[in-house]
Amino acid sequence: MPAQGKHRRPKSTSLGRGLAAVTTGGAVLALPVICATSAFAAPAPAAAPQAVAPAAVVAQANSAAKAAPAKHSVAAGETLSKIAREHSVSGGWKKLYEGNRKIVGSNPDLIHPGIKLVIGATSAASSDDKASKASPSAARGASADRADRSERIDAAPVAKAAPAAEKEAVTYTNDLDGWIKESLAVMAEQGIPGTYEGIHRNIMRESSGNPAAINNWDSNAVKGTPSKGLLQVIDPTFQAYHVPGTSTDSYDPVANITAACNYAADRYGSIDNVFGAY
Repeated sequence: MPAQGKHRRPKSTSLGRGLAAVTTGGAVLALPVICATSAFAAPAPAAAPQAVAPAAVVAQANSAAKAAPAKHSVAAGETLSKIAREHSVSGGWKKLYEGNRKIVGSNPDLIHPGIKLVIGATSAASSDDKASKASPSAARGASADRADRSERIDAAPVAKAAPAAEKEAVTYTNDLDGWIKESLAVMAEQGIPGTYEGIHRNIMRESSGNPAAINNWDSNAVKGTPSKGLLQVIDPTFQAYHVPGTSTDSYDPVANITAACNYAADRYGSIDNVFGAY
């Protein structure tokens, strides 16, 4: 009787490895069988971080989007206060002067017709203060840029600027037209309002253009202060409203016109608003 074959139950391992028994002529062959017990998915690639614009770049873009400051050409008779009111300048004439100090000069009461004022300009001090508050990296970049420009300037010879041409002296004719135009120039320097038409209209009514005209019959004459000159100004008014730089003679055409216009501006806002005895 043939001997009975003995068979052992194969043990399973942690790797899922088994044994398969094959019988061939009484011989037992153990063959390893390997199987995968679980599957793993490949990890998804991490999302690329979104680029974040630096705060300084965003601030610079916002600043660039703002409208450029407006410009105003000064007309005869205008003052910084009047211009600031017309353009609703925050801070009034002082802010307007602060931003245009180099153009106006040291005297804010003296602005010349034709100069260009920048509305909304900031002073150099304000610009420096803003620059000091910028991010450290931006400040370092600005410093490096200034240093680079400085090296380029030092390396190359700088041509001397040509001397500015001297302001050509303006001459006026010795007649009514010339007297009015010269008076307007003085008034513009002093901030006194008035136009050629307004002055001419009142002169023709008061004196018909005669600088030596005098009224010896009205109530002023009775009081001993007759009206004199082109715009018939009495001496007390002439002395009170005399414009510095003009003659102290009330018969002088330019002195008479400027004093009368100064008085009219104080009482009526401008000689242009006078249409009768004043």
